[in-house]
Amino acid sequence: MKKLTIYEYPKCGTCRMAIKSLESKGHELEKHNVFESAPSADVLADLVKKSGLDVKKFFNTSGEAYKEMGLKDKLPGMTDSEKIALLASNGRLIKRPIVTDGTVVTVGFKDEDFDRIWG
Repeated sequence: MKKLTIYEYPKCGTCRMAIKSLESKGHELEKHNVFESAPSADVLADLVKKSGLDVKKFFNTSGEAYKEMGLKDKLPGMTDSEKIALLASNGRLIKRPIVTDGTVVTVGFKDEDFDRIWG
């Protein structure tokens, strides 16, 4: 099985389900707690590029930090590099978990997606 890197928060229920799912498939995980240390802007830019997703998908839109900062209204006027810098500055803004094998990147957790992609 592959060694995967997972950007997660240990107290997050969704992250725990994702880890359980990946470990049950035999993956070895390198875990990064995004609350203690958010990935750098360079790492995030690379993850966004490899995911093929809009950088907006990397924001935890239901989180307190997102709401407190009024980002729903601010994000549309920001460049991608500004959004990435913002994510790198505060791990609480990052949607979790982010999983990568260095080529493929998934954001969030859905059982059927994990079975298909990491199965």
